[in-house]
Amino acid sequence: MWSTRDPVTLLGAFGVANSGWNEVSEAFRWVASRFSNCTAYEFELVAAGVSGDLAYTVGYEHSSLSVDDGPVEPNNLRVTHVYRRENGEWKIVHRHGDRLPSNRGPFVDASKEKE
Repeated sequence: MWSTRDPVTLLGAFGVANSGWNEVSEAFRWVASRFSNCTAYEFELVAAGVSGDLAYTVGYEHSSLSVDDGPVEPNNLRVTHVYRRENGEWKIVHRHGDRLPSNRGPFVDASKEKE
């Protein structure tokens, strides 16, 4: 799924910020060592687009899993992926993921919130 050709970047929900395939793949191994017991996964697409050899998706990842051998709990992330066409195949070249703010659900217009 991922390109191994630079530039490749990761801004992960666990606070990792990596650039280059060596750093990104190392971050994936570290994150994978912390997750287990995934019992559910769903990707909720919000928007997508393509222009030439670049494309993007924006959405929410909903899963249930264990972190650091803890109990299985819901895990919800906002995610953006950028794709690059390489040899006729789409490969991910950037991922940004973060947790939903605890006081907001999806699609809240922050400009209309009261302080």
